[in-house]
Amino acid sequence: QVQLVESGGGLVQAGGSSRLSCAASGRTFSYYVMGWFRQAPGKEREFVAQISRSGGSTNYADSVKGRFAISRDNAKNTVYLQMNSLKPEDTVIYYCAAATSIYAGRDENKFDYWGQGTQVTVSS
Repeated sequence: QVQLVESGGGLVQAGGSSRLSCAASGRTFSYYVMGWFRQAPGKEREFVAQISRSGGSTNYADSVKGRFAISRDNAKNTVYLQMNSLKPEDTVIYYCAAATSIYAGRDENKFDYWGQGTQVTVSS
C-alpha cells in the first residue's frame, strides 16, 4: 500500500501560479503511475494529469494543457503539479492518486490510492 498526502493548496490570484506536492509513503513510489484529479462542489471528479512510473511520459486534460505540468521525483517519493496562468474555474479540490496499473490512463477507477485532497482557490 501507499499513503498519499497533498500540500501546497491555498489562495492564488487569477493569472498566478501555484505548485502542489504529493508525498508518498509505504511501498516503493516508483512502482506507481501517479495522477492528479480535481473536483468542484456538486460535480464529478475529473482527470487533470498523469505521469508514468519513470516520469518519461505525461498526459493532460485539454483544460489544463499548456498551463499545468506534472512531474515526479522518485528519490523524494513526491509528485508535483505546477499550475500556471490560473483561472477562477481552477478553484476546486485537487487530489493526488496512485495506480498500480500502467494502463490507468485517465480513468479514476483504475487508480488504487488517493490522498485527502487540497483546496485551491483562484480569486478574480
